[in-house]
Amino acid sequence: MFRTKRSGLVRRLWRSRAPVEGDGEADRGTTHGSGGCCMGKATKVAKSGAGSEAELKALTHSILKKIKEKQLEVLLQAVESKGGARSPCLLLPSKVDAKVGQQSYSLPMLLYKVFRWPDLRHSSELKRLSCCESYGKINPELVCCNPHHMSRLCELESPPPPYSRYPMDYLKPPDSPDSGPSSSETGGTTYSAPVGLSDSLAMQESGERSHWCVVAYWEEKTRVGRLYSVQEPSLDIFYDLPQGNGFCLGQLCSDNKSQLVQMVRAKIGYGIQLTREPDGVWVYNRSCYPIFIKSATLDNPDSRTLLVHKVFPGFSIKAFDYDKAGSLQRPNDHEFTQQPRTGFTVQISFVKGWGQCYTRQFISSCPCWLEVIFNTR
Repeated sequence: MFRTKRSGLVRRLWRSRAPVEGDGEADRGTTHGSGGCCMGKATKVAKSGAGSEAELKALTHSILKKIKEKQLEVLLQAVESKGGARSPCLLLPSKVDAKVGQQSYSLPMLLYKVFRWPDLRHSSELKRLSCCESYGKINPELVCCNPHHMSRLCELESPPPPYSRYPMDYLKPPDSPDSGPSSSETGGTTYSAPVGLSDSLAMQESGERSHWCVVAYWEEKTRVGRLYSVQEPSLDIFYDLPQGNGFCLGQLCSDNKSQLVQMVRAKIGYGIQLTREPDGVWVYNRSCYPIFIKSATLDNPDSRTLLVHKVFPGFSIKAFDYDKAGSLQRPNDHEFTQQPRTGFTVQISFVKGWGQCYTRQFISSCPCWLEVIFNTR
């Protein structure tokens, strides 16, 4: 009996569905509830009973077999590469509903649940990536159903747990009694010429197209390479070619022989995506491991301490808010008086976190990390 190409694509897609607890792959850190994203708590998804699993399989097969072969190939490319390969939009009718048990889902939601997030409950937990044709469109007849053109929203915890607070003592001015380590030890540099902000200022003075941010890559206390100036609205920061278009960290020359640094380098993979959008700058974790972010605009405006936020794979977080930044310039706060004249910074560590709940108290002890300097002028 001959099997059609369409049937073969459908079977490959079903084998590539997102695992749930009990499938053997669910503990890789890819299925987390939105409430646990920044609190560092994974939301486990109970494995479906045999009946519901069979029902879901039958429904998914039925829907996929109605999709054109070319569209199935697009979906398969996105799913098998886990978003690493640039795949086009998968435009399908948005009004089609599917029912699993007592629960009804729109066609996009069903595909997102099957191929990325089995614990997904509502579309409000999602954010569409700016690369998608459906980005910014309201109730279109055709909507992109490519699961890797979406991300999960990272919800900030409230109130923040004390273990993730950036210690108050480390934010004391360096000349105060019993002050903590200097700004350069924490990774919040003072931006004198040796650090490299002068590179950015020189680019601006030379008449080059204005950048909205510059990115510095660090390995522990050593900056690797020059500052990367960003003019395009979106930037991929990744380790190995051809995993993205943008800032390839693997192309930089580093003399660091630390085994830990080399291990973390190997885990950066697809890395992150920085995107400047109307409401701020978003960071999307494209890698298979958590990233950790510290940003002044992620915290309560009345707080004098900064939190380190854990962002799981597949999640997005608004790392910088231009509106909030203007109200955060408080001269008595050491954290803000050390910011450069061109704007604020966001610090991002790959794989390893820092703060009171980790052995690393400062980001400069993290193996591989980024400093994103925003130009707010």
